Amino acid sequence: MKGFIRTAALMCTAAVGGLGCYGYRDLVDPCNPQRWEYASRVETKAAFAPQVQNGHVLDQTIWNYHFDPGTATLTAGGIDKLAYLARRRPHPDPMLFLQTAQDVSYDPMDPNKMAEARNDLDAKRIEAIQKFLQAQCWGRGVAFQIQVHDPSEVGIPATPVDRIVHQMYDGFRGRLGGAASSVTGGAGAVGTIGGAPR
Repeated sequence: MKGFIRTAALMCTAAVGGLGCYGYRDLVDPCNPQRWEYASRVETKAAFAPQVQNGHVLDQTIWNYHFDPGTATLTAGGIDKLAYLARRRPHPDPMLFLQTAQDVSYDPMDPNKMAEARNDLDAKRIEAIQKFLQAQCWGRGVAFQIQVHDPSEVGIPATPVDRIVHQMYDGFRGRLGGAASSVTGGAGAVGTIGGAPR
């Protein structure tokens, strides 16, 4: 029996030597599951990235309602919006967007007049934004760029949001249980929220 074991061991050693020297890490994936977890994270972030970018662009947009209708005069809300963008931490994003003027009249007898008025008003609004930002960021060396684009305004109706908020507050259920000592914080008191000890 001892001879058989010794012969089998020699044969196994020779076989392994003929195939090459392989260790455990050469035969398995030593980075499992981290390698595949990383790949999953990259794919998830890649799908989410366009939504993040689109949201950031809309957050950086100065809308028509930030100006008095038909003018390049910033409203108080427009000034607050620009100040908010200029104070962003750790540093402001210098790329801003302006919604193209939608508050110009259309004359069906002269359609080009609307396009000219829009371009003129967009240019005046860009100038007004630049002047305010230069005053707001004086000495900070931030060079803002403003690009005109034409997004539709985003949002959801107020009624469903109001209903959701009310349901959130109305859905809360809680009670203080036990003796008066639980309310006053006496020794050995156990308060309950939603019927469960806390």
